[in-house]
Amino acid sequence: MISVITAIYNQLAVNKIFYDFLKRYTGHPFELIIIDNGSQDGSAEFFESVGATVIRNDGNYAYAFCQNQGIRVARYDTFAFLNNDIIVSPDWDKRLLAAMDINGLEVATCCGVERLETGAQTRRIRKKWSLIKNVVGLLGHSETTLRWMHKLMYGNWENFAQKRFERFQSAVMEGFVGNTVIIKKSALEKIGPWDERIYAADFDLYFRSKKRNVEVGDIKPVHVALGVFNHHFIKLTLKSPRPAFKDQARLISLEEKWGEPTAQAYKRHLELEFKQT
Repeated sequence: MISVITAIYNQLAVNKIFYDFLKRYTGHPFELIIIDNGSQDGSAEFFESVGATVIRNDGNYAYAFCQNQGIRVARYDTFAFLNNDIIVSPDWDKRLLAAMDINGLEVATCCGVERLETGAQTRRIRKKWSLIKNVVGLLGHSETTLRWMHKLMYGNWENFAQKRFERFQSAVMEGFVGNTVIIKKSALEKIGPWDERIYAADFDLYFRSKKRNVEVGDIKPVHVALGVFNHHFIKLTLKSPRPAFKDQARLISLEEKWGEPTAQAYKRHLELEFKQT
């Protein structure tokens, strides 16, 4: 059983695609918790109509605040924090959790357009996605167009995902891709919930897991499961800027929290791990 927690603000077309693939390809029984940040296009109502738990906020809140809202109402001990603008692959959850168990991980992410096994592979797939979204995107961002973009990108999605899984199985590398993050309750007991002061919450999560690993040694840093690939539209569908965060006044940068030398050292370590893989 897993608790899927997702924050949204409008984007009804992409929300429908997200739910379609989530329902179709999630292997474990799951509950879906939606944090709605003031949608006005029927997105909250859509998720309510399919049985999701919808928490309605009075405005747009930063990522970490929303994820902690989801944790507080979640019924299960495995939390999957998913962006709404993603398309999950078949058995994404079973494969990711299996990789975590095999590698002794309590926090892990999938791979995706943002990061593959090498810098060269990442640049190649980013270039392809950039071309597709810039050309096809001229036709708009309807549900039909978004599905077409995805089809052009991968061809047969199931075959693409299966080939990656067959190649990499449960292999992992240190780092993260922020659109899909699985955290076990045991990890939260060690490193705490999301820090609601931080806008770059995925970097901060990695930093905290790395710090705990070095200083205490009872948890491994966040790793990327190379055999699990979820597609991320990467803000493609945002037609207009989001409203300012309601909690903007308390948000701080990574450097403000960790100090410039520490933050840069962790970022360099991420790059080194990436280049060595």
